[in-house]
Amino acid sequence: MNRPHRRDHNSVPIGRRVAELRARRGMSQQAFADRLGKSKSWVDKIERGVRRLDRYSVIREIADVLRLDPDLLLGPRQPPPTAPSLDGVDGVRAALARYHDRPQRTGTADQTRRQVAYAWMAYQHARYPHLLDALPALLDAARGTRSLLVSTYRITAAVLIKLDHPDLAWLAADRAVTAAAGPTLTATATISVAQALRALGHHPLALAAALTAADTADDPAVRGTLYLQAGLAAASSGDRRNTDDLLHHAAALADRHTSDTDPHHTGFGPAAVQVARFVAAHHLGDTTEAIQHHVHAINSDGWRRLPPEHRAAHLIDAAHTFLDTGDATQAGQALLHADRIAPAEVRDRPAVRTFLAQLIQRGPAAADVARLATIVGLTRQP
Repeated sequence: MNRPHRRDHNSVPIGRRVAELRARRGMSQQAFADRLGKSKSWVDKIERGVRRLDRYSVIREIADVLRLDPDLLLGPRQPPPTAPSLDGVDGVRAALARYHDRPQRTGTADQTRRQVAYAWMAYQHARYPHLLDALPALLDAARGTRSLLVSTYRITAAVLIKLDHPDLAWLAADRAVTAAAGPTLTATATISVAQALRALGHHPLALAAALTAADTADDPAVRGTLYLQAGLAAASSGDRRNTDDLLHHAAALADRHTSDTDPHHTGFGPAAVQVARFVAAHHLGDTTEAIQHHVHAINSDGWRRLPPEHRAAHLIDAAHTFLDTGDATQAGQALLHADRIAPAEVRDRPAVRTFLAQLIQRGPAAADVARLATIVGLTRQP
């Protein structure tokens, strides 16, 4: 007789797990309901998945009645993922310090070009620990080709901003501009400069740098992205008039931008403009308007064409906005949505882990949020 295939515990819905564990205890639905102080109908709906079991406090009560650890209901505890380590950042720092060295060729220019393209894809899928490991060698290999070196410096700056190293990101961005030649490369490098300056809180400098480069950029997507960076810098400075004007210019370019190709890895388009409008409204304190832009962005035709990193980062920003309005449930759902799209965007970024801890501390958390906190190694609150 063939043995039945063993199911993955994580693949079984939580209601079904409750039913199975109750049955193992030889407990009827009525007896189980009595011990919980619930109706038999409530138990039946939970076990059939008609009613969501989404509060950790209730899960803990069920676990107490069944005399088991709540993690058996939530799913087995997983070790926290390895966050990008200090050693990885130190490796990038050491590679940046070798900029006077001769290029250390480990392959042909075509091989390096493919490696840079793969690094962009890894960034757009938020594979930050992997990138930290790969970037030192890639920075060395790319030094023989100016365009590849600019791209690699841009990727480096973007990753370092994500991992809360804005000073080092500024260094990489500045190196990108230094390595650039011609208006297009210089303008694309300046996108990274503006992002790093914004991360450092130098918003007027970011605004000036982005506008100067936008005036000379000959690629509409690059120019539009620079307008977005300038608009976000203006919003962070409380300059509503400039914000509206710059984002309007970006929107006009996005409406005329019909190409599906993105050779400069900007992610520019109407959805990117909507996301930027959301961020700007949030910075300006217009919470209701920000949420409207959020809803419009995630329901737009271009939403799924944004890179996973961009979508997940937006959802994390939306979670902050929802929590600011006191809506911890929506904040948790936005964070979980981001985790499904690009897990490392949630689990490897220090600022997001801090936000998740704050969300958990607000009170009873939804079961899936509690599980996420467990996965990343945070203390779960009852």
